[in-house]
Amino acid sequence: MICLINKSSIKEALKFIGQDQTSFSFQQRPVLINDNSNGRQILHALPIRHYGLLKYLFERKISIATASTICKEVHYLDKGRRYFAIGLKNDSGGWELRNKYYKNSSSPKDTTHIKNGNKKLIVTEGMFDFLSILENSKTLKSEYDFLVLNSTAFLRKAIKVIDGYNQIDLYLDNDSTGKKTTQKLIAHSNNCLDKSIIYRGFKDMNEWLIYTAKKGLGQGARDVFLLPQKQTRFTPGGRKVKKK
Repeated sequence: MICLINKSSIKEALKFIGQDQTSFSFQQRPVLINDNSNGRQILHALPIRHYGLLKYLFERKISIATASTICKEVHYLDKGRRYFAIGLKNDSGGWELRNKYYKNSSSPKDTTHIKNGNKKLIVTEGMFDFLSILENSKTLKSEYDFLVLNSTAFLRKAIKVIDGYNQIDLYLDNDSTGKKTTQKLIAHSNNCLDKSIIYRGFKDMNEWLIYTAKKGLGQGARDVFLLPQKQTRFTPGGRKVKKK
């Protein structure tokens, strides 16, 4: 498995196993979400290299090449215990933290706006939806900026961000909260496009990516992803306007 994830030789894999690795502290516990009442202390962030995190990315069908472009391996303290996770830094210096058993964040909580100097923007709710989109198309960075909400509570901040773009592609969750957020953004700007039809029947982009990978749809799914989609816009009054 290590050879597969790291694309290394058996000798290199044995050396990797022999390295001193910090424990995940991965007891099966209820998922923690944004519980900052006792504070979380970030110890350090480094390139992703731990086998447990590489395996976690592999399970989510995200390559290390894709994840390493924007994420880090973040070590932190929570209630006196040491943990580590895939980390995405937000615009205020806090981190979104994900591993197989935990969904955490450190203060301050904020959105992550990745600016590539483009006039088109992709909006997602979480880091793995963002990584799933990058996994499907390696060329999007040359065409798009990206906004990861990290929480739909940042709707007002998102509205301020999208005003600076000519096209905004929305890849939000296919649940009631995601749909409401999508509709509010579309009502605010005629430049917004709902792209959730791509992963219709799935909760989000990453769930769709895992499914297509397991079914061996691979390149075929990517081709569908890259095809222009017929979009429906909603005016503030509720009238549907089809984008040609």
